[in-house]
Amino acid sequence: MKNFTFHNPTKLIFGKGEVEKLAEQMKDYQKVLLVYGGGSIKRSGLYDQVIDQLEQAKVEIFELAGVEPNPRLTTVKKGVELCKTEKIDFLLAVGGGSTIDCTKAIAAGAKYDGDPWDLVTRKAPVVDALPLGTVLTLAATGSEMNGNSVITNWETNEKHGWGSPIVMPTFSILDPVNTYTVPKDQTVYGIVDMMSHVFEHYFHHEKNTPFQDRMCEGLLKTVIDTAPKLLDDLENYEYRATILYCGTMALNGVLNMGYHGDWASHNLEHAVSAVHDIPHGGGLAIIFPNWMKYSLDEDVSRFKQMAIRVFDVDPSGKSDRDVALLGIEKLREFWNSIGAPSRLADYDITEETITLMAEKTVAAGPNFGNFKSLNKEDAEAIFRASL
Repeated sequence: MKNFTFHNPTKLIFGKGEVEKLAEQMKDYQKVLLVYGGGSIKRSGLYDQVIDQLEQAKVEIFELAGVEPNPRLTTVKKGVELCKTEKIDFLLAVGGGSTIDCTKAIAAGAKYDGDPWDLVTRKAPVVDALPLGTVLTLAATGSEMNGNSVITNWETNEKHGWGSPIVMPTFSILDPVNTYTVPKDQTVYGIVDMMSHVFEHYFHHEKNTPFQDRMCEGLLKTVIDTAPKLLDDLENYEYRATILYCGTMALNGVLNMGYHGDWASHNLEHAVSAVHDIPHGGGLAIIFPNWMKYSLDEDVSRFKQMAIRVFDVDPSGKSDRDVALLGIEKLREFWNSIGAPSRLADYDITEETITLMAEKTVAAGPNFGNFKSLNKEDAEAIFRASL
């Protein structure tokens, strides 16, 4: 493994009723911008709980509602303007990964004199940001305990991931009860998303990562075991807690100490949803198995290991390649079994936009992917296989 330094400053506050600890986290702040999406937190009663805690903390409350599932640059700019005009000193994201991603961009943009899109596209470095915290309502992205964010510029059909340790939340409150109201389809997308994060870590060429491999495999097997049970019982506290914790651990830096994963499938999916605005988890469910088949010969042994350890494929009498392919097929079968889409056609996406999506994939440079280096032609081939 490579040399590494690990530091995660986010305080994780996990468990039933832990939103009651919000007020004590806010004692050093005066003006808070509360950021959230649609009306679900109001229907569930979480909004009232959060407001009560903020009032107990005696902070002045400002609100930015309506964050989109693929958060838009226009919403980020609204938040930045609010922060600068009202002299906000803390941001609180209440929602899922999209709300948190948007809040991170606002936090950095509020301390930047130019267009916040410069930060997202890495034209300018993030050198400062307002502090932020989160109250999570969706198990999926892991944004509650990392410095990553994804923002969409709908005017130019661009969607980019970016990140900085400066925008890591100071605290995140995770109560599994607050995920009870997440509908079945969104729960499925979250499960696919967290599994995809682990797969992105898993495919690399670094030597001597036996413990990291086992952590990845253990998390994947836990999700595979728990997901069907949860989807049959959406208000089961234990199942919700397990999946919520897995989503956080999948992308908080613990699993990939000492190496860098691939991340090509996320590049591909970002291009798809930048053009078609589909759910991120849905896009990943379609693309990832096709990326795996396309990249199989880069290191068959890696895919074979996944097939045996994660999907219990029996290697007896089979070639390494056949074992690997069976593992990929088992992944597809699992995602199909929980209701995830398998073709771009499920979202009415046709061959018409393949070239445009491939161009978006390589907008930041001609090559992408760390496990297998890909280019525009490779992107087109994977998109065609996904139709």
